[in-house]
Amino acid sequence: MIANALLATTAIFLGIGFWLMGECQFLIPYKRILFGVYGGPIALFATALFLNIFAAFYCVFRKFFLKDTGRKLAHLEKQLRMGDSLSEELTARLKEETNGS
Repeated sequence: MIANALLATTAIFLGIGFWLMGECQFLIPYKRILFGVYGGPIALFATALFLNIFAAFYCVFRKFFLKDTGRKLAHLEKQLRMGDSLSEELTARLKEETNGS
């Protein structure tokens, strides 16, 4: 999930960067001055923007892709403990883990 959020964030961030490069062509003659004086604040803003976009994607992915995961896992564990399981191997493995610990 983190990898998906990172990939989506990188794609959006690169898209914003390419769009800005196209829109700000009139600043090309001043790039040495701009990056020399304002390079730090630009990098800080870009980092904050990247982290905010990443956090937004991470929250959205958690909300939609992990919906009801706990309830589903509890139901599966209940089936495994009762013996009416989907897989006898999983039931045996669960019994081994509970007896061993």
